[in-house]
Amino acid sequence: EIRSICNFAVGSGADILVRWYSDRLSRLAGRPVVVENRPGAAGNIATDLTAKSKPDGYTLMITPGSSTLAAAQHLFRKLPFDPIKDFTPVTTVAKLSFALAVNASTPINSIADLRDHLRKRPGDGAYGTGNNTGLVAAELFKEMSGLKTQNVNYRVTGDALRDLLAGQLDFISYDITFLSGQHRGGKVRVLAMTAGSRVGALPDIPTLAESGFPGFDLSPWWGVVVPAGTPRPIVERLGAWFNQITESEETKKFLANVATDPMPGNAELMARLLRQDTENWARFVKLAKIVPE
Repeated sequence: EIRSICNFAVGSGADILVRWYSDRLSRLAGRPVVVENRPGAAGNIATDLTAKSKPDGYTLMITPGSSTLAAAQHLFRKLPFDPIKDFTPVTTVAKLSFALAVNASTPINSIADLRDHLRKRPGDGAYGTGNNTGLVAAELFKEMSGLKTQNVNYRVTGDALRDLLAGQLDFISYDITFLSGQHRGGKVRVLAMTAGSRVGALPDIPTLAESGFPGFDLSPWWGVVVPAGTPRPIVERLGAWFNQITESEETKKFLANVATDPMPGNAELMARLLRQDTENWARFVKLAKIVPE
């Protein structure tokens, strides 16, 4: 069987995406693909497990690479893995936006409302997230707004949602894959997207750049990696299978439903994106004044 390592907990936006691709991969590969959720340390536990696995093609990680690989090295002083040297990129699969969201029962309808609300709260209130992109997006928003809002870090996405609905958090910063369902279900109100342009599936929601934060553009992407040293023919076969899944009509529909765009590619494109994003995230982390853990 093939192990598909997931950086985040069952029921998270990441888990939804990983399970979809793993299920389709098992059909193409003709063998079981077992999802292993290893949440914690903003994805580092799963990434480390993948790095240290046998490079035989039987362990892979479908991951938000811009976050777990490119951003991680700027957010943690010491990583137990090398985000570039310990992995072989297979291909990109999708790109998406993150978003800031509030409890739908509050009268907060815009980013301006949220900013005003936070300024009235003791210590400028609190927000929840559980991954690198969510952290950087919220910290950039804070820094550009002159706020001191406290970050609460969550291992499980559902726990952050529960605390938001219970009034213990003022907002959450998560991927739109997870938030789109909660927004449509009326639990949360998505206020703004982190990407530079609006999301096709939720066209009414403005971007942070449109909401008074010019130049704000965080558009994470997903890709597949295997441990470094995995034989080239295996990498190529996996890449072809993943592109076949991404380009299928059912996947395009599934991705649109979770406000995510397909992004087929190859190993070279993903390697280039990793290098580019490693530089970009260094800049974002600096702008957000985040001190590495």
